[in-house]
Amino acid sequence: MAHSLHSINSILTIVKAYEIYQNIDPTLIQDMFQWMRDEERDLYKTTVATLAQDRKLRPVFVTKKSVPEQIAWLHKTLKLKSCDMIGEHLFQVYFMKGQEKMLVSFCDSMGIEHDGKGSVDGELPETLDADKLKAAVDKLIEENGEKLTALYLSVFNLQTESGWDSLTELLEKDERIAIA
Repeated sequence: MAHSLHSINSILTIVKAYEIYQNIDPTLIQDMFQWMRDEERDLYKTTVATLAQDRKLRPVFVTKKSVPEQIAWLHKTLKLKSCDMIGEHLFQVYFMKGQEKMLVSFCDSMGIEHDGKGSVDGELPETLDADKLKAAVDKLIEENGEKLTALYLSVFNLQTESGWDSLTELLEKDERIAIA
């Protein structure tokens, strides 16, 4: 039994943030950055400045573009492996502040203790019950659609070093929540 579990672990791969940016429906990224621009203006400005600096550009190079061009440039830049940590952080902020209801729904469905806003109290569980997970995914899809659910679950799976086997497997096998 242990051998077959090891085989599953070696086959399952956790998707990194930059890979999510490479494969996700661009409208989700547009929505995220539009939300950020409207609701978290300082974060948006800092993101532009940080990514411009990372690409050895002055922020004005980006800010002089139209908003759709700025967002397209941000998305393109976050597809780079060197921007993985920044991209993951942006996803986390987006879900913690912009999609709080979704986090609460998932935590409640999974029985994960949280502060009422989706921020986990204490440690994340070491394992995720496969049956609870399937029910939680079905509920998230019903409430938020397949694409946003796929994005959320992929980002949630980044919250531990190697993800959760049950979630990684579900992300790979359930076509409703496939990133690509």
